Amino acid sequence: MDKDNFNKPSNDLIGDILRNYEKTGGMDNLKGQGKPLPDDYFSEDIFQHFQKIAKDAGFKPHWLKLQHAIRDELKDIAEKYKNGQKDGLHFRVTKVNEKIIEYNKSCPPPMQKGVVRLETIDVSSQMW
Repeated sequence: MDKDNFNKPSNDLIGDILRNYEKTGGMDNLKGQGKPLPDDYFSEDIFQHFQKIAKDAGFKPHWLKLQHAIRDELKDIAEKYKNGQKDGLHFRVTKVNEKIIEYNKSCPPPMQKGVVRLETIDVSSQMW
């Protein structure tokens, strides 16, 4: 029986691409082939290693981007609240709270935050 037809997954797009690349000789001369892996490759677990590579490449997780957006929005709302520009701030706080709920669903559990109120916006903006 042909190796490619045995237990072939129905939607393995990446696997298909890799198999085709291997068939055309793309895996023959890979950079670093035959050399030992660096020692730091085994010093961390797989997830930590992935995080380091992703960070070095400039990747930010969705929850971190959301955290920065929430922080900036809270600072702007707090500034306007201090200056007495209160029109529309309740709506903006509602939208920020929706972002906080989304943030809490995707961030690590110890980093979750509570929703904010307009009356305590100055204190809340400092927590972010």
